[in-house]
Amino acid sequence: MIVLSKRDTIISASLLSADFANLGRDCTRAAESGCDWLHFDVMDGMFVPSISFGEPVLKCTAAVASLPLDVHMMVTEPARYIERYAALGAAGITVHSEACEDVAAALRLIRSLGRRVGLSIKPATPVDSIVKYLDLVDMVLVMTVEPGFGGQAFMPETLPKIRELRRISDEQGLDLDIQVDGGINGETASIVKEAGANVLVSGSYLFSAEDMRAAVDSLRR
Repeated sequence: MIVLSKRDTIISASLLSADFANLGRDCTRAAESGCDWLHFDVMDGMFVPSISFGEPVLKCTAAVASLPLDVHMMVTEPARYIERYAALGAAGITVHSEACEDVAAALRLIRSLGRRVGLSIKPATPVDSIVKYLDLVDMVLVMTVEPGFGGQAFMPETLPKIRELRRISDEQGLDLDIQVDGGINGETASIVKEAGANVLVSGSYLFSAEDMRAAVDSLRR
């Protein structure tokens, strides 16, 4: 039996699905609708096929956003950028285990800067590969789609990884936050929460909603 985290559900609105011409407005809309964080996807066109946004956009977003910026670095060798992203306003920084030459060093660098430490794995990456790093992180992000594009369908084959992480967290007394990103909506939210996730990243489901507050509430339920 999976013991669920006692933490409240955290909703992180993915800005990848926001209206880039009205990004400040959409940051405010997310805050007013009850979101907890803003998820900021950085893509370099190398680790993932797409290129999204980087330092100038983060600086401008941090200047207008009232919510913490949850920065997800889908880039090769993210350690090159961690200090700059922390300085520009990232409240938390998540790096991919598959993208780091020295995973532990990247995680310790984030910690040394006083930022929330996250480690992410792709759908095909086994949990076993990151167990040795769990005591260095606050959160593990399980990608529930292939990283690089918004609007993809949820991959149910990622659920066992969420359950495994929650089991390990409980057994080791880590009280780990488990974040999921990809295809999260009113239906899949309940499935991932039952598996043990407590931080839900949602993009198109939230930003395309006529009533964003109702959409946020449906993720919490």
